[in-house]
Amino acid sequence: MEFEEYLRLKKIDHETFSKVDPARYAEWKELFVTMHPESFTAQKKFLVNEIRRRYHLKEDVSRP
Repeated sequence: MEFEEYLRLKKIDHETFSKVDPARYAEWKELFVTMHPESFTAQKKFLVNEIRRRYHLKEDVSRP
């Protein structure tokens, strides 16, 4: 799984995240490739929720 896909599944807008907080984005992306997605979620659980609130992915209203 790619990091961008992971963020999409967590409803995080990866484009906004990478532009507004590039240091954290780069750190997380580098760490993500070294571990299983579930391990990454367990390690960053509360931070993922914070990032989701800041950079929430807007749902595509054209999809059924």
